[in-house]
Amino acid sequence: MAQGSRQVQSQVQQQVQTLSPQQILVVKLLELPAVELEDRVRAELLENPALEEGKEETTVDDLSENAENDQSDNEYDSLGDYLTEDDIPDYKLQERNKSKGEQAEEIPFSDTTSFYETLQEQLRERNLTEHQQALAEYLIGSLDDDGLLRKTLDSISDELAIYAGVDAKEQELEEVLSIIQDFDPPGLGARSLQECLLIQIKRKEPSSLQQTELNIIEKCYEEFTRKHWDKIIQRLNLSEEEFEAAINEITKLNPRPGSSLGEVIGRNMQQIVPDFIVETFDDGSIVLSLNNKNMPELRMSREFNDMLQEHTYNKANQTKESKEAMLFLKQKMDAAQGFIDAIKQRQNTLQTTMEAIIDLQRPFFQEGDESLLRPMILKDVAERTGLDISTISRVSNSKYVQTNFGIYSLKYFFSDGYTTEDGEEMSVREIRRILKECIDSENKKKPLTDDELADILKEKGYPIARRTVAKYRQQLNIPVARLRK
Repeated sequence: MAQGSRQVQSQVQQQVQTLSPQQILVVKLLELPAVELEDRVRAELLENPALEEGKEETTVDDLSENAENDQSDNEYDSLGDYLTEDDIPDYKLQERNKSKGEQAEEIPFSDTTSFYETLQEQLRERNLTEHQQALAEYLIGSLDDDGLLRKTLDSISDELAIYAGVDAKEQELEEVLSIIQDFDPPGLGARSLQECLLIQIKRKEPSSLQQTELNIIEKCYEEFTRKHWDKIIQRLNLSEEEFEAAINEITKLNPRPGSSLGEVIGRNMQQIVPDFIVETFDDGSIVLSLNNKNMPELRMSREFNDMLQEHTYNKANQTKESKEAMLFLKQKMDAAQGFIDAIKQRQNTLQTTMEAIIDLQRPFFQEGDESLLRPMILKDVAERTGLDISTISRVSNSKYVQTNFGIYSLKYFFSDGYTTEDGEEMSVREIRRILKECIDSENKKKPLTDDELADILKEKGYPIARRTVAKYRQQLNIPVARLRK
């Protein structure tokens, strides 16, 4: 008996998170530092006639009341959508917390242009499509301070879909990343130290020495990191002279090209505009305010409100042209109100995040002593604020805070912690600082080995292993003892 084939169908349920245009606007505004936000606000004022600069002088109770009385035709949203006391009237982009006494005097401060800004300049020189430009900008924003990309392209693809509403395949990101890796200084955009070194080596003029360097990093990277020189010489069949020449060149490479870029462009000093102002007073109290003194005030256009009122009162006699005008007014007022709401949300998010950072690092803000900074990661701030880690990351990126002790990047306050066997948590930044001091004061004729440095740190109250010492030394871009002679 013949059996007919049966086609089996299955359903797979997937949960996909998409952001509304309003949420995307909030995310984009959140990423902007103070100066760029001011430019964005002024651009919006030029583009949307329903949004204007100035204070709201008249009340809107009469308009709202009239709108509530006219609910017979729900073809358009009521005027109350725009004219409620909570949503519309004038919204000034101002400091939420006023300091004691007069406004804080700005602390003169100059800093090097960040490598993010320099990469943006190089990006503008490339002939990219709009889609590629968007991907490149997101990748640049995902780089760490050292210029390396420690997120996977798969996770970045997911972030773009969720937070920016951009569909990007890994292959597309790979292609755009290769463009960024062609920027100066070489090594930027690498996803590992090995790739960072290879990018720098490949930018050199082809030669037998360059090929030897490539072979060492490509074929013997594990041996290189463990400093098993004999194994490398044997495996690549090198002479002592060839090996020494290659290693000397490799040790000149920069494992932190982002930091190097900051030093290179340090000659072109640019003024940093802080996003936050934190004032500490003699009684130990701390006052936080947002630096928005150059921001224009925003309000809904009174002219547009009047026109919308007129169209609302004459719905019965509206022509086709009148209805189209009504839709245009509504669309522009939607956009204006959405922009004002997005600015409000940005203000609240920045304020909440900075308040959490101050609470977690209060001793530093009171004393200004770097050694008082406690270990803190994005997750700590996210848990305290109830915000997502990605939101905290966006707030921290490219933003600065002015304190009584100087101006600092928000990223300055984030560092990993090290937990001893006794359960004591210590700041990695503090350990690295002590380590650098030990190396700076060593006898250069007989530099300290990692084992000796570990012993010294243990005596100073920092009981960390030799391998951890080596890791922190590498993060400080300090070579091994025999290369410090």
